[in-house]
Amino acid sequence: MKIVEQIKEPIAYEMELFEQKFRLSMSSKVALLNRITHYIVNRKGKQMRPMFVFLVAKMLDNGEVNERTYRGASVIELIHTATLVHDDVVDDSNRRRDFFSINALWKNKIAVLVGDYLLSKGLLLSIDNNDFDLLKIISVAVREMSEGELLQIEKARKLDITEEVNYEIIRQKTATLIAACCSLGAASVKPNSVEVERMRRFGELIGMAFQIKDDLFDYGSHKIGKPTGIDIKEQKMTLPLIFVLNRASKQDRAWLINSIKKYNKDKKRVKDVIAFVKANGGLDYAVKKMKAFQIEALSILEHYPKSPYKDALELMVNYVIERKK
Repeated sequence: MKIVEQIKEPIAYEMELFEQKFRLSMSSKVALLNRITHYIVNRKGKQMRPMFVFLVAKMLDNGEVNERTYRGASVIELIHTATLVHDDVVDDSNRRRDFFSINALWKNKIAVLVGDYLLSKGLLLSIDNNDFDLLKIISVAVREMSEGELLQIEKARKLDITEEVNYEIIRQKTATLIAACCSLGAASVKPNSVEVERMRRFGELIGMAFQIKDDLFDYGSHKIGKPTGIDIKEQKMTLPLIFVLNRASKQDRAWLINSIKKYNKDKKRVKDVIAFVKANGGLDYAVKKMKAFQIEALSILEHYPKSPYKDALELMVNYVIERKK
């Protein structure tokens, strides 16, 4: 059995019911919108985010979930999908998970409006049910994701990024959404409890490890849907590169910065930068940091008794750093 199927096993019923509820949460009186949302739903990914919501809720409440849990999972998936649709417009990307993106099929104007529609549907799902605690969790995540993207753009222009700033970008851009999933799962069954913050931290740590793993793929040879060296071409300063930059001689540092600023489209130069980062311990350092986040996340799960849901969450933490794509 594949790892993702193993993780899903204790929440198989909930995920099936969630599918139906999620489709309903997207429905509209506008035929064009329904056509587009149908296209989105039929090309879904692994659905890791709702899986986190259900696994955390069931671990904390003896295998039980409620309607708030389903709403929390739907809200996070609506908001996440909205951000992906908008991201494809911003990045001028024509593909998403090996399918055409919304902007490629229906153009930018419609894609932006669809993203706005999904965002509003997510917010209204919480408001209409008085889930104001869930709404706050997701609203904070949206704010932080926007700030993280803008901080990364600002730093890419100056290339003056430190390791601490890089962690803040990762935390806001990626980890905050997984943190929101885990805190939504907790808040849906144990509102206003210490579990909400503890699970938020758990999700944040997984998100940090997940993004560092993604950054490592830029230096590897696995087929992961993006070519090697794409981060360097886009002047994204990731942890392996930052580590090497901060320890390089004045001459090597000048060469690296010059390569990223002026020669980032030169394939040979990008290959040389990748080789330099590997040779100077950038990947080893990033792997060490990724594993530290993994260990801290697993230590949080030690607070809870053994259950199929805890086991699945442990599998999820390990899968995040062992995945091949």
